[in-house]
Amino acid sequence: MTLIKIARDVLLKPLQAVSGIIERRHTLPILSNVLLVRSGVRIDLVATDIEIEITASATTDAAGEDKAITVGARKFLDILRALPEGSEVSLAMQEKRLQMKSGKSRFNLQTLPSEDFPRLAAAEGGATKFDVPQKLLKGLIGLVQYAMAQQDIRYYLNGLLMVIEEGQLKLIATDGHRLAYAAKGVGSSDLERQEVILPRKTVLELAKLLGDTEDPVAIELSASQARFKFGEVLLVSKLVDGKFPDYTRVIPQNQPRGLRLDRSELLQSLQRASILTSDKFRGVRWVLSPGTLKIICSNTEQEEAQEELDVRYEGDTLDIGFNVGYLLDVLNNVEVKEIDCGLGDSNSSALITIPGRDDFKYVVMPMRI
Repeated sequence: MTLIKIARDVLLKPLQAVSGIIERRHTLPILSNVLLVRSGVRIDLVATDIEIEITASATTDAAGEDKAITVGARKFLDILRALPEGSEVSLAMQEKRLQMKSGKSRFNLQTLPSEDFPRLAAAEGGATKFDVPQKLLKGLIGLVQYAMAQQDIRYYLNGLLMVIEEGQLKLIATDGHRLAYAAKGVGSSDLERQEVILPRKTVLELAKLLGDTEDPVAIELSASQARFKFGEVLLVSKLVDGKFPDYTRVIPQNQPRGLRLDRSELLQSLQRASILTSDKFRGVRWVLSPGTLKIICSNTEQEEAQEELDVRYEGDTLDIGFNVGYLLDVLNNVEVKEIDCGLGDSNSSALITIPGRDDFKYVVMPMRI
């Protein structure tokens, strides 16, 4: 009996939304599959890697049997992508195989029992619940996610701290060498304070799936789980169990030297100078003197690049080194005309902020060159 008859494009959208978390190699074969559930006119597609579960939905008015199956996600997705746009697809079960038909095309795919598909249990206990526009959450994630560690032995750094307090949503990421902080008001100040660490993979999936719209994201944060519901997508994630560093102690206060720089001009100067940095040692020197900021890069082959920017500065001379990649990251992700840069001495961290705003801070530690 026919399970689903549906337009190819209607089915492809939710399948693309869930398949991003599916790894190519798994110790459990069923984790390479997507769970497909038909219930009335609603079709749910579910993917999981045990830590994260994403559900995306579609609807169909065609008759079909209520049923749940699992099928290999990659092959299913590749076939749908390869079918012509606007075509119709019918899915039917035939001797434990899923038969796909579209026009004169036929495919028979292996299935695994739906009852073996692992689902994340609902979190127990109370949760802090609030809504924010998708655009706001996507923007906050974009301002900080590049500062997350990737494979640090301090596993809690391989994620992002999300804090809700005093009517503000704060996101903080650090890899131990730099820290990014972004905050936005989310309305009600009587929300119960909650602090969670989202896994890196969860953050990257949210960044991909969220839209640049004012449509809401319903967020639920509990002691062991975070839930994000937006549009036809529900993302449920386990949390990282650990103690995130106290970010308030990392952010410098009252830097004695201040610069206001054109973001685009600084970005282009750093990009040019960084061509001559060595692959392993990506150091760049900032030599600050009255009226001038020199950016100097060199490598082991005695090659050197120097850029010079005119700046409003009348203080003492300063020579300080940074990892150029850390500077490029923030300049590529902060879409403003100008940035403020606060500096101490050659052994102090730099603080990059946006003029007239206190909702974004980026701290980068110096390096010896």
